[in-house]
Amino acid sequence: MSDLTTLLRQPLLAGFTAGLALSLAACSVANNDAEKKAAAKPDEPLVRQQVLHEELDANAAYRAPAKAEAASVAGAMEARKMLPQSLPMVAPAPMADSAQFGYQDVYREQYQKVADNPVQAVAQQPVSTFSIDVDTGSYANVRRFLNSGSLPPQEAVRLEELVNYFPYAYPQPTGETPFGVSTELAASPWNPQTRLLRVAIKASDMQAADLPPANLVFLVDVSGSMDRREGLPMVQSTLKLLVDQLRPQDRVALVTYAGTAGVVLESTAGSEKAKIRAAIDQLSAGGSTAGESGIQLAYEQAQQGMLKGGINRILLATDGDFNVGISDFETLKQLAADKRKSGVSLTTLGFGTDNYNEQLMEQLADAGDGNYAYIDNLREARKVLVEQMSSTLAVVAKDVKIQVEFNPAQVSEYRLLGYENRALKREDFSNDKVDAGEIGAGHTVTALYEIVPVGAKGWLEPLRYAQAGKGEGKPGEIAWLRLRYKAPQGGSSKLVEVPIGKGEGVMPIAQASEDLRFAAAVAAFAQQLKDGKYTGEFNLADSARLARDAKGEDRYGLRAEFVQLVELAQSLQTPENVQVRAD
Repeated sequence: MSDLTTLLRQPLLAGFTAGLALSLAACSVANNDAEKKAAAKPDEPLVRQQVLHEELDANAAYRAPAKAEAASVAGAMEARKMLPQSLPMVAPAPMADSAQFGYQDVYREQYQKVADNPVQAVAQQPVSTFSIDVDTGSYANVRRFLNSGSLPPQEAVRLEELVNYFPYAYPQPTGETPFGVSTELAASPWNPQTRLLRVAIKASDMQAADLPPANLVFLVDVSGSMDRREGLPMVQSTLKLLVDQLRPQDRVALVTYAGTAGVVLESTAGSEKAKIRAAIDQLSAGGSTAGESGIQLAYEQAQQGMLKGGINRILLATDGDFNVGISDFETLKQLAADKRKSGVSLTTLGFGTDNYNEQLMEQLADAGDGNYAYIDNLREARKVLVEQMSSTLAVVAKDVKIQVEFNPAQVSEYRLLGYENRALKREDFSNDKVDAGEIGAGHTVTALYEIVPVGAKGWLEPLRYAQAGKGEGKPGEIAWLRLRYKAPQGGSSKLVEVPIGKGEGVMPIAQASEDLRFAAAVAAFAQQLKDGKYTGEFNLADSARLARDAKGEDRYGLRAEFVQLVELAQSLQTPENVQVRAD
């Protein structure tokens, strides 16, 4: 056995021993009903630890100590230093008491590992193309980690979702285009040699009362992994917030799945709120997780209630921990992609901790032409399903793509901040068969580029034999912005083109708009939570200061909360875990 494997198994064996001791203690005490219930399944912690050993890999071995209170903290820290930088820093958490919770599990959250966008030389790669993204789940998930006292896994941090979590005062659309487009350029706050280019999109607003009739299917995971405070009880409270917003012309069906799937409530008019609430209230959790059969049944229900010209959407509420039937990631993703052709979209609402499959939740929503949110508290539930109900349910443009062509006479290098898993090939931009993101009513979308002006010091060494590019367009034009989108009903895509000028001189970041300064602070924070490779000496305190000075009106207190999260991360970012995350 290798030294690394031995080192990794040490905290696991400690957790195994602790679980055995707890089980034997529970078996020996039967003075009250709670103790009898705890002793009824003395093997359960042991079985789960055995499963962990059978599935032992770098991630599983690393994550196991997070659920074992008796594990060796020193041993865990040494093991972390030997693992890849992609693994998360998670503080050890106490093991759940089986008398209090009906489900126990080791820490095994799943995230998609995607490399950061590379620096591009304009002379070689002048065009950047990607799909729009309006998901915000990463921000709420990062907040959950910080509020629980630990830094988030690096893979959990998607920069664009942190930036797009906040509303911005972008220009409203004019003419027939369903969204407005604007740009802004200022000096980068973390690198005096570079500039920050913001591309801003604002979709047309729509009041909830003006939404088309909605045919909704609530698809709820009632498996054993949801039998926890942040699981099914949070789902029930969340869905009832949406029920309060229903109109008589709206309809709701309720489908659940555990070991099998079933219809709890047939499609019911929104006027029958008491009946819908009662169906939600009577749900209880237990059993395995046949997620694929639940998704299939939900689509069948949606098809039966299909509203032509209306909103037809499934809202999937789960931790994503599928373990019965089809659970393969690519197969489930393809299922959602195939079903979207029927005109039914899929929104995913993530819940739970420790076993949360964030990768599946985010990618299912993308494939299903929906959006993804993580619900860590009822305030977030209200934000997503009440305050932003129109943008969550109603689509004003679909398959939205962005392409920026940089002028080599003005810009030598650039990098796109975020959108790594939304990258498209250059030829995909004009191909209407290539799926892209959707924009909901009232959504604001922000994309940030860090660019190096010609003559400034960039990240790349100059090529000996490269010829200087001959920029075209009007003098001072640094780039050309193209957007493609389809109407919600589909059809051929339409093209929008906007020139991007460099303006007069270089605007200092302090003179930029509040929206750009705040977005820059969020972008810096997201990079600092990863490796901070490009932010130089600009630290978390600087990010907090930049955000604090750009809070503006902050109607819902979201920006003030962000400043607090940055300060919280600063207190958690000790020299030891900074080194572990950077190695």
